[in-house]
Amino acid sequence: MADQETAVYTHGHHESVLRSHEWRTAENSAAYLLGSLKPHMRILDVGCGPGTISADLAALVPEGHVTAVDAAPGVLERARETAAARGLTNMTFATADVHALDHPDDTFCVVHAHQTLQHVGDPVRALREMRRVCKPTGYVAVRDADYAGMFWYPRVPGLDRWQELYRRVARANGGEPDAGRHLHAWAREAGFTDITASGSLWHYRTEPERAWWSGLWADRTVASSYADTALAGGHASREELEEAAAAWREWGAHEDAVFFVPNGEILCRA
Repeated sequence: MADQETAVYTHGHHESVLRSHEWRTAENSAAYLLGSLKPHMRILDVGCGPGTISADLAALVPEGHVTAVDAAPGVLERARETAAARGLTNMTFATADVHALDHPDDTFCVVHAHQTLQHVGDPVRALREMRRVCKPTGYVAVRDADYAGMFWYPRVPGLDRWQELYRRVARANGGEPDAGRHLHAWAREAGFTDITASGSLWHYRTEPERAWWSGLWADRTVASSYADTALAGGHASREELEEAAAAWREWGAHEDAVFFVPNGEILCRA
């Protein structure tokens, strides 16, 4: 196996991407984990991005500590700013590769990863590493979306083409965009035997939600790292990306529009 990450992060950290990531909270993105948290716990948050979920977790373990890590050093500054704005002092930040975590065995009470395994080159190896650094009585908690399972109304044809294109680009980058459906199987392959699998939906329906969701995806489709890799890899032309962005805006303008994002979840006893 390679010693370092081989996949390319499809989204990058363009403003349109952070617009989505900074909306995420422990409540709307890690509800399946919250009932297992205790105030004293030490948590490793893998792929923390701008740190909004990490900060929520830190607030829920006031006697404990959250170590928030990400492969991209630049986004960690946003995470530090998030923690500072909330006055949280029980957090530290570092760069990390989930395939080779820089921590001793049995260090953390909880190892958490949200929307991370879909972007890594070897998710089973990543889960083994997460298990290694988790205490024997602890939890490994993972949640990932499933792009093939996304559904919406009205059925704007351009969004069907966007969905197919996104999945093709993500796989070309070495990831698995339909990770949500694979989590249980990956966990079993990684050696877990006590696995609680669940699922939940993000749901965008109101006018502000439609404007926000369609706008960020329209922008992401033409201006983020995703657009760069789609063009460089020959997966789409600039015109096709512009058409996909227009499809997002068309969907968002429909007063009856609704969009569902299914997420798979696993809570594993280490």
